[in-house]
Amino acid sequence: MAGQAKPIRVVVFTGGPELEPQLVKFLERLEQDPSIALVAIFSESPHRGASGVVRDLWARRGVLALPLLMLRVAHHFWRETVTRGVSQRRRNLLVQLQSRIYFVADIHDPGVIEHVRDLKPELGLVYGGAILKPELFGAPDRGTLGIHHGKVPEYRGKKTTFWAMYNGEPEVGVTIQQIGSRLDGGEVLLEGRVPVGRQPLPCVKRRLEKLGLDLYLQAVHSVREGSAVYLAQPMQSATLYRDPGAVDIVRFWIRYLLRLIRIP
Repeated sequence: MAGQAKPIRVVVFTGGPELEPQLVKFLERLEQDPSIALVAIFSESPHRGASGVVRDLWARRGVLALPLLMLRVAHHFWRETVTRGVSQRRRNLLVQLQSRIYFVADIHDPGVIEHVRDLKPELGLVYGGAILKPELFGAPDRGTLGIHHGKVPEYRGKKTTFWAMYNGEPEVGVTIQQIGSRLDGGEVLLEGRVPVGRQPLPCVKRRLEKLGLDLYLQAVHSVREGSAVYLAQPMQSATLYRDPGAVDIVRFWIRYLLRLIRIP
């Protein structure tokens, strides 16, 4: 009984020059849970801060970086004016976690891996970022979990909520899985679905992200309690999706509008 009451030590792996708002929500949930001890957050990025965000977006999205940056500025303005209290709580949390946040150029650097091992985590948690190698995802005693906003094995890779809606799927999925050597191909611990209906992509994403956070915390609790059940994915061949380009985005919204007004 005494062992059961002990918090499970977790370490979070992510990526990017700053911690994204959705990740911060996840960290807040972990930090507030007395059954979880959040010991460190490692984010892989060669750059930091606002300039790092610009460089990262340009490297990944090319000419799409400009509209994406404008969208980020709009979101920032919204948070700082309409939801100011939420933004302040986010800043307070980041100050509280400051000594446990590590931005590293290479998350697989031997020094980083040694640091992770020295922390003696029981469970690793991935939220975005680079694809982990076995020496890192195998470092925690009970392995590493990851969240994938997509139904597996049908939707593996990047931006799978976008692609599921692009393909006209009636629902989108989120999966909590064991991280392994196959991209988005690990054993499934929990999964959930959100119906699409006539909702636009941003609304569907918000609902899916909220469900994903709930499932992720539930998964951590099941590992801690020893009740986790992992199911192997079918080894069928499936498309590995990529970031959408400008043409894909235009086609997506045309398809969405056509479905909205029920034009075949």
